[in-house]
Amino acid sequence: MAKASALGRGLGALLSEIEEAYDNELPKKGGVEEIAVAKIRPNPYQPRKHFDSESLAELAESIKTHGLLQPIVIKEDLDGYILIAGERRLRASKLAKNKTIKAIVVSVSDEQMREHALIENIQRDELNVIDLAQAYQELIDIHELTHEQLSQTVHKSRTQITNTLRLLQLNEKGRKALVDGKISAGHAKVILGLESNEQAMMIDSIIGQKLSVRDVESMVKKIKLPATSSNTSFEVEGLDFAALKKQLDALGYKCGTKGYKLTIEFKNNGQIESFLDLFS
Repeated sequence: MAKASALGRGLGALLSEIEEAYDNELPKKGGVEEIAVAKIRPNPYQPRKHFDSESLAELAESIKTHGLLQPIVIKEDLDGYILIAGERRLRASKLAKNKTIKAIVVSVSDEQMREHALIENIQRDELNVIDLAQAYQELIDIHELTHEQLSQTVHKSRTQITNTLRLLQLNEKGRKALVDGKISAGHAKVILGLESNEQAMMIDSIIGQKLSVRDVESMVKKIKLPATSSNTSFEVEGLDFAALKKQLDALGYKCGTKGYKLTIEFKNNGQIESFLDLFS
């Protein structure tokens, strides 16, 4: 819990406008400077992997006409600078053939640089859903956060965070199809429980046959049906849930078992959230 609190305090100001945040929280070498574009390297911790080329071209035209209104933020390095915030502006400035760019030079640690890149993108809704899920997972791993603690830090609902993280169960083909807009989040949610080869088959079907989410739900049920029906076609003795039931009982969950089924009784939503956190 201490790690989560430290994260919230250390990055609170970074969630506001960049200039204001760095004025208030981070040691700065000076004001806005003109820095050679060629001397600035990308942020190695940038969670955003996809940049819309049309949007960048529009921003480049705007920069040509009006100039860069908001400086980027950089950190001085041995042989130049490392970008901290403003990758779209830097890319667009390169498209506009600008040799220099307005920048604020700050003094930050690598850890702060990494955290700021993650949280700035999350707060500004600049990530596609897969990059967002990976950014959530990275913050959880760095600070050992629960979904609820991350929710309080980035000001997103716990449900949204949990549902977004589930998309990381997609195989690479599914992630790319989702990012490229070839399948919807609804499609993705339905095929999450399938094996990787089954996901690939369903993605090809969705794209090739323009299947609706309801169509996919029906097909997924048929894929899972043989495993379900085989268990009910003959008499079975049941599974040994003793060890699992003992662990769940120790965690405060009321359980019941019968044959091939284990049921868990929840007292409130808080218990459900705690249970989900066990899987993260």
